[in-house]
Amino acid sequence: MVFAAPEKALTKAERVLNADPTPLQASVAHQVLGIWQRDFGDLRLALKHLRRARDLAARSDTPEREADVLATLGVALVHDGCTQQGLAALDQGVHCAVGHVRARVLYRRAYVGWVLGRHTAALDDIRRAIPVLRQADDVIWTARALTLRAIILLATGAVDRADADLAAAVALWDATGKPHDKADAIESRGLAAFRSGDIPGALRLLDEAEDHYARLGIPVFMLSIRRCEVLMAAGLAPEALAEADAAIATHDTRMQPTRKAELLLAAARAARLLNDPLTTMARATTAVELFTRQSRPWWEAHARLVLTDAHFMAGHVTSQLAADVAAVADRLAGLGAPAAPDASLLAARITLALGRNAEAERHLARAAQSRNDASALTRMTGWTAQALRARTAGRHQAVLDACRRGLDALDDHRATQGALGFPRSAVSHGQELAALAKRMSLISGGPRRLLMWSERQRATAFFAPPIRPPADPLLQSALTAFREITARAEAARMEGRRVPALEREQQRLESKIGARVRELRAVTLGNGSRFTPDRLLAELGDTTCLVESLVIDGRIHLLLCGQGQIRHAQAGLLAQAVSEVEHTQALLRRLMHPEAEGRLPLAEAAGQRLEQLLLGPAAQHLGNGHLVMVPPVQLHSVPWSLLPSLRDRVLSVAPSAGAWLGARQIEPPAGRRVVLVRGPGLAGVGVEGRRLAHQHQDAVVLESQREAGVQQVLEALDGAALAHIAAHGQFRSDSPLFSSVRMADGPLLFHDLQRLSRSPYRIIFSHNSTARRSEADGLLALVAALLPLGTAGVVTTQGPVTNTAEALMPMALHKGLATGLSLAEALRDARAALATDVALTASGWAFTAFGGA
Repeated sequence: MVFAAPEKALTKAERVLNADPTPLQASVAHQVLGIWQRDFGDLRLALKHLRRARDLAARSDTPEREADVLATLGVALVHDGCTQQGLAALDQGVHCAVGHVRARVLYRRAYVGWVLGRHTAALDDIRRAIPVLRQADDVIWTARALTLRAIILLATGAVDRADADLAAAVALWDATGKPHDKADAIESRGLAAFRSGDIPGALRLLDEAEDHYARLGIPVFMLSIRRCEVLMAAGLAPEALAEADAAIATHDTRMQPTRKAELLLAAARAARLLNDPLTTMARATTAVELFTRQSRPWWEAHARLVLTDAHFMAGHVTSQLAADVAAVADRLAGLGAPAAPDASLLAARITLALGRNAEAERHLARAAQSRNDASALTRMTGWTAQALRARTAGRHQAVLDACRRGLDALDDHRATQGALGFPRSAVSHGQELAALAKRMSLISGGPRRLLMWSERQRATAFFAPPIRPPADPLLQSALTAFREITARAEAARMEGRRVPALEREQQRLESKIGARVRELRAVTLGNGSRFTPDRLLAELGDTTCLVESLVIDGRIHLLLCGQGQIRHAQAGLLAQAVSEVEHTQALLRRLMHPEAEGRLPLAEAAGQRLEQLLLGPAAQHLGNGHLVMVPPVQLHSVPWSLLPSLRDRVLSVAPSAGAWLGARQIEPPAGRRVVLVRGPGLAGVGVEGRRLAHQHQDAVVLESQREAGVQQVLEALDGAALAHIAAHGQFRSDSPLFSSVRMADGPLLFHDLQRLSRSPYRIIFSHNSTARRSEADGLLALVAALLPLGTAGVVTTQGPVTNTAEALMPMALHKGLATGLSLAEALRDARAALATDVALTASGWAFTAFGGA
């Protein structure tokens, strides 16, 4: 009862103690109170109750009772940091128990072995316990033991065996009718899915567990905290913030102060990911106050780091803030927290902003000491500090060396964590290092070096982590174990204790993963597969020009790649270009209205201004062939075909030169199957599947309530040469593979394409109303995420279009594709065919071809 209905168990135990109990009865009651305090209250009170329960059990002359209490006491002592005392109590319990009770004590000792990172001993204990529990027909404890064995197996990387044990535990809970324990097992399966890298599966299982808890009326504070962790790992910071805030608002009066503080910190971190300093400060301030009152120094220091970071983000650069961050860095270093170098780096940034270079150098030197750390993420922080030191000293080559080493560490971190544990600091450090290197290359490196650093920066900006487990079983096993061990080592540090066995295992697994990733890269990619300027120029040939735009110190720079050379040119100021793009998009929206003929010259003039700002003199050196534009992240909503020099060109857009090169290397499928999908709620607008099907020999049309469900659409999309999806949708730049289109029975998420043997070679999205209101770079982020899945080209809209254009453009586009044209070629011809009035002309400018197909 103490787990399934803790408040009721607490009341009953107190009633027993108030009714003149026997030593045996009092021992049970104090044990219940000890368990309740251990899991829901004060650990010191828990130990007091459990020691009392042990003494009463000894007086009851019942060895089994004493052994059981010793086991519970041993677990609590280990959690309190008294490891040797806890192990001694557990060993004594095993020694004085027999049979069924001994199996339960072995279960607790196995749990402690897992906590301490002694996995071999833990597995030995739990394997000895399970047959005895089964023989005694103790279904509840057998199910608990299977769950524990699964968690231990997870730490060793045995994902399939762990999942089998968890599934068996759920089945046993079904048979017992113990809904709380079943919910707990499902939650454990969700955590296992998360550790193995399956974020969608983790979210589904956590939702299922919450449904079970809700039916029982049990608060789910820890589940909310875990779901925040999963959501942030998936890049879904808005959902993580909403989850934390909702949990606090719903359960505030019933919530333990410790859990409330942790949820507030999770909310602060999510708000920081959203670059919302005011919300971050509000949540972090309350979290700091709570952690301080709770005497939880690890948590308090980390909350203070988030708080000071938010103040710096908000522009509150003061001497007091510098002193506060320096104090936080000292506290984190004293706690042995991996975040200590980040705090020193933040202190350096603030003192640099204050012009106190000597003081900043001390902070940078301290942070830079971590550049040889075992953790790749900590190494990256160290190399970032070292790059800043070199920049301050004016040592250009040292800056480039530090940037290279830092980005190499970022690559190592991606290899070990993938979708998990990829914090904002890693992304921002990567962007900063690449930006520093670009600036140094502009001074002394030449166009080729500038292109290489620009590509490294784009690789960081458009990194779409895999959100399902890797196909390689050895790598998956090591990754799962590494994530589990890392999370537990960090949790131990949160509690103010270190577990050296876990930290040693963490370092061993990271080395193993790095070696395995390098081995796989060598096998699957080969030495010539990485991006190089020479490979790009060879693919471009003499007829295609790729223009990569990059921003250095607010100025747009261009790299013109083609005809065997890379040339550098300058254009306008970024701020002016961004303002002009916003003005132009508003003007194009006005062209959608009737009687807009008089506004067309205004749009053409806006196109001329954009060309001057975005291309400058380079507009005269683009050649006459296919043109590929690679814009910076701030300029993804540019209507490129509006620019006079580009208006009649075969034009495509790519997230990076490397992405375009990768798209060109994707082989089209052997068949020519075309899939035409129409989602719900289009009100007669969009793709007319039956008419379009006549333009293709092998076409599949899905447009009814019965045909256009998620599963049916996925089955049809698998391996298609072309997919045309007319549906409402949402493109997300924060987590591209969680972008979605609405089907008859719900959203089809793009991560679902990872389940296919191959995503469609080409995809056309039409009537995508949500995309027009979302961040423009969501489209390019999605294209970058789809490339590894087999999609080489995408066509969709980046601005307003008329209903007539939404009906006519697909017909014209498919006509060209049916004759063998590329997406960019077919779009050029379709745009010209539609230019019969102002609204259709403006609608044509909104359509864009992405990728290399």
